[in-house]
Amino acid sequence: MRATSRHTRPFSAIALLAVGAIALTGCVQSERGTDAGDGDGPDGTFVFAASGDPVSLDPAFASDGESFRVARQMFEGLVGVEAGSADPAPLLAESWEQSEDGLSYTFQLQEGVTFHDGTPFDGEAVCANFDRWYNFEGLAQSPGLAYYYGSLFRGYAGDDDALYESCEATAETEAVITLTTPFAGFIASLSLPAFSMQSPTALAEYGADEVGGTDEAPVLSEYATAYPTGTGPYVFESWDVGSQLELSANPDYWGEAGDVTDIIFRVIDDPNARRQALEAGSIDGYDLVAPADTVALEDAGFQIVPRDPFTILYLGFNQAIPELADVRVRQAISQAIDKEQLIAQTLPEGTQLATQFIPPVVAGYNEDVTTYDYDPEAARALLADAGYPDGFSLDFNYPTNISRPYMPTPEQVFTNLSSQLAEIGITVNPQPNEWGEYLNRVQNTEDHGIHLLGWTGDYNDTDNFVGVFFGAEKPEFGFDNPELFAALDEARGVADLEEQLPLYESINEQIAEFIPAVPLAHPAPSLAFGERVESYPVSPVNDEVFNLIELAD
Repeated sequence: MRATSRHTRPFSAIALLAVGAIALTGCVQSERGTDAGDGDGPDGTFVFAASGDPVSLDPAFASDGESFRVARQMFEGLVGVEAGSADPAPLLAESWEQSEDGLSYTFQLQEGVTFHDGTPFDGEAVCANFDRWYNFEGLAQSPGLAYYYGSLFRGYAGDDDALYESCEATAETEAVITLTTPFAGFIASLSLPAFSMQSPTALAEYGADEVGGTDEAPVLSEYATAYPTGTGPYVFESWDVGSQLELSANPDYWGEAGDVTDIIFRVIDDPNARRQALEAGSIDGYDLVAPADTVALEDAGFQIVPRDPFTILYLGFNQAIPELADVRVRQAISQAIDKEQLIAQTLPEGTQLATQFIPPVVAGYNEDVTTYDYDPEAARALLADAGYPDGFSLDFNYPTNISRPYMPTPEQVFTNLSSQLAEIGITVNPQPNEWGEYLNRVQNTEDHGIHLLGWTGDYNDTDNFVGVFFGAEKPEFGFDNPELFAALDEARGVADLEEQLPLYESINEQIAEFIPAVPLAHPAPSLAFGERVESYPVSPVNDEVFNLIELAD
């Protein structure tokens, strides 16, 4: 496979994609007033409001959106993402070939690339990174740190199920990765920032693997807090935790430099405060615009940029609760929900109704999957048949004071669904929690009932959705379904996409009949920008690198 890299593609192609999403409008006077330009070009300082700090500056030990947003500016992987899509594309590897047995991949690397510390990016550096991940020990292996490596590569040195076998630097610009078993999603998974290439020299010098603390409260290394070193278009400058993080343009970047010369990620956790900061001109843009704010911002001349839906919002069932262990009850709840009303009242414009747990653009989407359309009379009959003619009460867990791409206003979704469930005799006991406590309660304990959660896809692979949700027994859903687990494991190992597709279509039907959760919607998260932003490289998987932003003079 050979294609033009994202960072060397003529900029006009990117601009054309963005023009459709961003209209050059606006009437708000900028009040940023810092780092004014010299009159020969735009002010290159771009201030973006983040909803929180990154968890780690070492992307191998991160899995959250804010960490990945920052990582994408400083780091690059062998594989990137095709602009405007969720599909893999060459990046630090300009091409690759798969062996006939599906186990080995030979990567041809970009020439002349160096890390921010001046050391070369080459085949030896590629192998050093793969070997580092494979040889994580102790706390470094915990899901709270190496979540993506542990989930996708299934184990570490000494584990029988480990997917990684070896890496050989066969030339300065060539590396061969060998797996123990075929993995159809291998190339696509390498587009994750977690698998970015990092300077082996800097990793060793600043003790990147010297993590301490506990799984619940890890203490990051010196590298992960102050010395991140990649090949990307921006280099790390400073991080004032809880306030802002600053990057500057990499003067030796191998790709194209852009209009943005300095980035400030300013931490503003409250959605209303982010909107007010944009209106005041103290920031250039922010993510996760509240649906109720979009019209007002557009009317005021700001630009709203929606991403294509690559998300899923679902209502989860904990089958450890006796009532929810009955599939008739799960079907009744499914038929009690008017998804169109939910979307119209609580979710952003452009949101798509969900019938399954993958967006329609993902391979394996089943057009003929069993659905449970809104029918409250049928729902009440199912409850009666299950032994609950008068309904029952149930804990309903939901997060507070948080906006996620798949759920910008969870409190509103909770209120809407609670009202709909009351129509069939189900009384909910509200169980609100702050985000961190909420995730721990829902994902790691049995102390929850029905609950709201979702996912933003990382790359275009079915396993990245349904495999993550339903590939193994977990406290969130409280069921053991060996047949489903085996089917997902089999599909994951089929290297040929044409052979894989019918397996995933069948799995999506299997999930629809089992009803482990109700797929509600594929929300379309939006960004908002001030008038001087002429184009923004919007991506359904958030692969948005700021050297591709165009600013007005």
